[in-house]
This record gives sequence, structure tokens and C-alpha cells, in this order.
Amino acid sequence: MLGVPSRSRRMQAGNPDSQEAGTLPGGLRWWTKSYVNGAASTLLTTLVTFPIYKTIFRQQLHVVMVQEALRQLHKEGLSKFYRGVLPPLLAKTVQGTVLFGTYDTVLHWISPQATLNGPQSLYHCSLAGMLSGFIEALVLTPCERVQNVLQDSRKDARLPTIRSILQEFNSYGVGKRLKLGYYRGLFPIIFRNGLGSALYFSFKDPIRDALSEKGLPNGLSSFVSGSVNGMGLSLLLYPLSVLITNMQTQVGGEVRSTGHTFRALWESRQGRVSLLYRGGSLVIFRSCITWGLTTAIYESLKGRSGGRN
Repeated sequence: MLGVPSRSRRMQAGNPDSQEAGTLPGGLRWWTKSYVNGAASTLLTTLVTFPIYKTIFRQQLHVVMVQEALRQLHKEGLSKFYRGVLPPLLAKTVQGTVLFGTYDTVLHWISPQATLNGPQSLYHCSLAGMLSGFIEALVLTPCERVQNVLQDSRKDARLPTIRSILQEFNSYGVGKRLKLGYYRGLFPIIFRNGLGSALYFSFKDPIRDALSEKGLPNGLSSFVSGSVNGMGLSLLLYPLSVLITNMQTQVGGEVRSTGHTFRALWESRQGRVSLLYRGGSLVIFRSCITWGLTTAIYESLKGRSGGRN
């Protein structure tokens, strides 16, 4: 499927206006509109899936079953149920902006002849996706760091608010402020985001186009494509997410290497993959909803802005 136009793209091929430098009404380029579409498509899904995420977080951190995680949340009460939602809400909105926007921008740079409807090689898609994932990691790691500390109930007494966490980080020296504070766990985050984004953008359109050619409506094919991608990538990268969660909930102390931290994590899970994947079932469910909705909404907005038929 490398470089092979989909049916909708082939229909556009005969229209010279659609290929004129990828220009949208108002003189905008197609790839600039992607920033707005990306932000809008991730905002709603964050609010919908936050309760699922928080349950998964407790499983990752405390190695408990779903029922125990839900019991903890119920015991804390409704007033704390959405505690910590602001950082992921802001982060996910920025994530959608950066992820989709920089992907289309980088794709335009490395393949200037490409338009939103033109044939795009798997190589270009994966490279643009990887670079957008790297940029996403650099921009959003501080938000993920604050979010993970805020949601750790063991930090309630010492660091109960975002302000208290920021004050803690800002009390460090300049170098430690980044290493111990905002960018703790950066390396595995860069690896996770780069690989995940490369795979997502490589397979999103081929799966969608294959389903569309079998007669599925565009919205449904986009939803299924996003769901399949989200499920597969979450399962593949889940151990990294557990590692990152455990690294980023630490405040102060010595920063240990990624390898050392993973060995300690593996030992704490008794060397069992099943315990390392504790919370994996909810990850599948959340990722199917999140990436299914995000992809479907994004593709719909892209079509309305003139990106697709």
C-alpha cells in the first residue's frame, strides 16, 4: 500500500483545483488547519475518558484490581474524582494540536508535492509521525509530570495542588529543575511517543481506506481505524507507560537510570508479565474509545475544512 492513492484520493486526482499547493478557502494551507482540528478532536475525548484513565493510573501505581481501584476512588468521594483533570485536559488539547499539526507540517516539508488528498508513502508517514512524537514529548512532558504527581494519593498531604508541585520543582537549581522536576522520565517518554506516533500515522489511513472501500461509511471507518491503532499501540507500549508513571511520581531523591528503574519495577512485579500489565484491560477499552473518537472527529473536521471528500 506504499504510495497507492485511496479511492477518494483517486477521485480528487482529476481535479487540478484540489492539488493547487493544497490551498484551502481563505488562502490557508491544508496543513495549517490541522492544528485547530487536532485540538478540537482531543478536547472532548479527554473529558469522556478521564475516569477510565484515573482508574488505570491507580492500578499502575498500586498494583490492584479494577474493583480495588474503584473502591479507592469511591472512598475519596466525588469532590476528588476529577482531581487532576486540568493538567490532562490542557495537555491533551495541546497534544492534539501538536501531534496532528506538526505531523502534517513535517509531511509537507519532507514531501512538498504531497497534499492532504495526495498519495503519501509509508516512509514519509512514519518519519513525519516519529518527528511529531518527539516534539510532542518535549512540549508535554512537564504536563504529564505534574499530572502524575497530582494523581498520586500518597502525595496528597505534601503536594495537594498544582501550585504546590510547581513550587517544589522551582525550588530546585536550574539543572535539577529540569532533571528532577519537569522532565523526569524524559527518555522513555520520547521513545514511547516517537514510536507510537510513527505507527499510528503509518497505519491510520491504510486501515481507514481499506474499510471505506468495503463500503463502510467514512465516519465509521475512521473510528474503527483509530480504535484498532489505539488498542494495538497501547498494548505494545503499556510497559513503558507503567515505567513512566513510576518514574514521574517520584519527587526529589536521586534520578536513577531507565534500566535501573525498570529492573526495580520488574522485581516489584515479582517478575510476572501479568502484574506488569495490570490495568491493561482498561487501557484497551479507553484507547478504543479515545483514539476511535479522536480519529473520527479529526477526519470529519478535516473533511469539512476541505481536506477530504
